[in-house]
Amino acid sequence: MMVHLFVCQGRDEIPRWREAFPQARLVSPQQARAWTSRGDRVWVMSNLENWPALVSGLSGRGAILTVLSYAPNSLEAFQALNAGARGYAHALSPVALLRQVEVVITNQGIWVWPELLARVVGGTFKALGGESRLQEETLALLTGRERAVALAVAEGHSNKEVARRLDITERTVKAHLGAVFRKLGIRDRMQLILRLSHQDASLSEPGR
Repeated sequence: MMVHLFVCQGRDEIPRWREAFPQARLVSPQQARAWTSRGDRVWVMSNLENWPALVSGLSGRGAILTVLSYAPNSLEAFQALNAGARGYAHALSPVALLRQVEVVITNQGIWVWPELLARVVGGTFKALGGESRLQEETLALLTGRERAVALAVAEGHSNKEVARRLDITERTVKAHLGAVFRKLGIRDRMQLILRLSHQDASLSEPGR
């Protein structure tokens, strides 16, 4: 039977964790190593000593890991993902968001906050050659405004930044981006840049 384990120091109990997952257990790193089984959802606090090794070890057992932080930052997020975590979020995230993270990672997705995801996407697009490697036949499927939105997103801009850049609303950006995804048969930003760069879109993880 799958369980939720929150691995933390004694003073880290957050009431909303139990509100999100009423059957959750708060455990020490030692207890997590002893009790974790394949398929368990394990949430690890990043203020624990040597937490990346703990995440790596539990991930190797088949557990599904999320790292929680009081001060999320890009470097720590990359450490978490490199160690085998599928999620990275604020320790004080609202109940609804914690449940959303759990849904995403359960369905083989990766969850990080949107701003970090945008930076990751932009860095990947540049690493793959950026606009010099654009596939014009792919862009030809899009309207002019959809193309502008797609390119801005691929460069690593958030929806808010794209809206400001193109002088449109965030709602309009989301609508155009949804149309881009449908036309290209993709589901996320990472797949968008892989498609634009003529890479195998199956390499992308389904995430936000």
